[in-house]
Amino acid sequence: MKYYSTNKEAFIVSLQEAVVKGLAPDRGLYMPERIARLPQKFFDGMMDLSLQGISKTVAEAFFGEDIPKEKLDAIVGDTLSFEIPLKKVEDGIYVLELFHGPTFAFKDVGARFMARMLSHFVKEKQEEVNVLVATSGDTGSAVANGFLGVEGIRVFVLYPSGKVSDMQEAQFTTLGQNIVALEVDGTFDDCQALVKSAFMDDELNKRIKLTSANSINVARFLPQSFYYFWAYAQLVRQTQFTKTVVSVPSGNLGNLTAGLFAKRMGLPVDRFIAANNRNDVFREYLQTGQYNPRASVQTIANAMDVGAPSNFDRILDLYGHSHKAITNDISSFRYSDEEISTAIKNVYIESGYLLDPHGACAYLALKEGKRSDETAIFLATAHPAKFKETVEASTGAPIQVPDALAAYMQHKKQSIPLPNDFDLFKKKLISQS
Repeated sequence: MKYYSTNKEAFIVSLQEAVVKGLAPDRGLYMPERIARLPQKFFDGMMDLSLQGISKTVAEAFFGEDIPKEKLDAIVGDTLSFEIPLKKVEDGIYVLELFHGPTFAFKDVGARFMARMLSHFVKEKQEEVNVLVATSGDTGSAVANGFLGVEGIRVFVLYPSGKVSDMQEAQFTTLGQNIVALEVDGTFDDCQALVKSAFMDDELNKRIKLTSANSINVARFLPQSFYYFWAYAQLVRQTQFTKTVVSVPSGNLGNLTAGLFAKRMGLPVDRFIAANNRNDVFREYLQTGQYNPRASVQTIANAMDVGAPSNFDRILDLYGHSHKAITNDISSFRYSDEEISTAIKNVYIESGYLLDPHGACAYLALKEGKRSDETAIFLATAHPAKFKETVEASTGAPIQVPDALAAYMQHKKQSIPLPNDFDLFKKKLISQS
């Protein structure tokens, strides 16, 4: 399958080129030239399939023309070595727990898949690749751990100093080996801008080969569609329903975009809710039709602290730039830190279920936006223990940190301080590569 740029000014490329380049030369995001609609027999039998079985079918629809089935099945199987359970929280509301992977966050799915796919392509071409990733929290840990020790690949993680949790920071600054953590004096948007500028610098790209592991990369965001199909299959097993709404914690919009792709492939989800914290650029677009990116503000749901969401361009492209079509499928709500904290407390008291700040935001959006005839799913994108201080302050009760997560805190931090300056960033990339 071929991939085109959302800006429509770059050459159409192969999957391998799209994955290795990450960002198109015209600064657009790559999109598959077509989105296959899966046959009805797949949906009829989906509830009898495993997570891996469902995901292999979806992966083949995206990547089957470019990667041999045996290799692609192995990539999927190796990626999804953990459970993604759907659990009932209260009547009509279910949670999809996406935090049972190695770094206890939903990005393990996309990051592990991309690491394995990129490794496949790198081995084919026998070249070294430098992976750039900007993170507001969980992306950095998932990508760093997904690529750790992979031969021929060096990873540079850019993160805003003082704006990620201690647990998140430990997950990508203590690894060493082929992982380099760059602690940027700025915001996530500054980190993301540095990454994008690197791809546009001709001199830098002539000296070293770069790709991105943010959700701008097709190999990162497309695999996230797997778990939407799996959530629906589990819902069918657990309940009788007519309509389904899914609430997605939304920052850079890669997770939401993957859900929209699943819907376009035939998944019978009626609509989506984009849950925003105070960084609600996308909510404002849905309400007004005007897109006005701005500097992000820091919140307790820090992985959603994005003021210029990259995947907005993919959503526009998917819907032919029709505001009406987009709003037919997506609504959005915004919540303050205080509202998110209160939700964590109330849900814990009422049902015993422990939310992280991002899942709490998605839960609130369902409570406000769910219709009476709908069965609802919200995504819990990170383990509550990754936000131990915030969650404990909200509930007033101590929480247990999983041993594997606590282990990260025992290692020495290794990060390189970096001003928000592209020329210095460029020099650092060249010297470290």
